[in-house]
Amino acid sequence: MTSQPIRLIIGLGNPGPEYETTRHNAGFWLADHLADDLHANFSLEKAFSAWVAKARFEGEAVIIAKPTTFMNRSGLAAGALMRYYKLAPEQVLVLHDELDLLPGAVKLKRGGGHAGHNGLRDITSAFSSPDFWRLRIGIGHPRTLGLNQQVVGFVLERPRRDEQEGIEAVIDRCRAILPALLRGEFAQATNQLHEANRG
Repeated sequence: MTSQPIRLIIGLGNPGPEYETTRHNAGFWLADHLADDLHANFSLEKAFSAWVAKARFEGEAVIIAKPTTFMNRSGLAAGALMRYYKLAPEQVLVLHDELDLLPGAVKLKRGGGHAGHNGLRDITSAFSSPDFWRLRIGIGHPRTLGLNQQVVGFVLERPRRDEQEGIEAVIDRCRAILPALLRGEFAQATNQLHEANRG
């Protein structure tokens, strides 16, 4: 079964310097690295409510975006970009932080629910479909990390050093599977990620 290759990558986070280093911005961190890997630079495109980097991979256009809205309005940019470039949801990859995975863990999946993630909820609504790909970057949950803290405060704080190291390792593993994603080789990308998870 052939799958459509990824043509639009959307990193999720909150805009502004006060949020730059917070757990909720893990999707932005990965988006920055992927743009670097494709030798693309972000520029502000107000029509899309996003910072947009335009790249080429094996002759095909690839768009990487970071919404300029807050997380819960991420669908505004995602929907505008998908419609403009005439893409299907399955050609879109969303990069986001994931409470249900520990720092150092990552999963690639297509479709599914939003599990309370406001960015995913808004994109699902904007696409009228949950059928887009997600790279779920583990940040842990305050409960599983032994912290007596509300989730809202937890995601808006900087990760502890050991957590940061785990997240950075995940970002490197995600960068390694980018070519497979852009060729539509999702089984290979998933196997590569799982091998690294076991390693």
